Amino acid sequence: MKISITVKPNAKQEKVEPMPDGSYRVSVKAPPVEGKANEAVVAALAHYFSVPKSSVKITGSLRGKRKRVEILRGAKNS
Repeated sequence: MKISITVKPNAKQEKVEPMPDGSYRVSVKAPPVEGKANEAVVAALAHYFSVPKSSVKITGSLRGKRKRVEILRGAKNS
């Protein structure tokens, strides 16, 4: 599954919110420094979709707030 997300770094609490347009807003506590926010985004999405972190891959825009993410679902998670 491929999704579009908007990242909100330095948030007070971590959460994943579905948006009306089909994208998601991912709020993470980590700062956007040295990939820490991206790591937190992967962890938050893995938890939200109940998949291992290795199944979540950021496929577009490693630096911007808007990203494309691919979530791989195995036979156990389908």
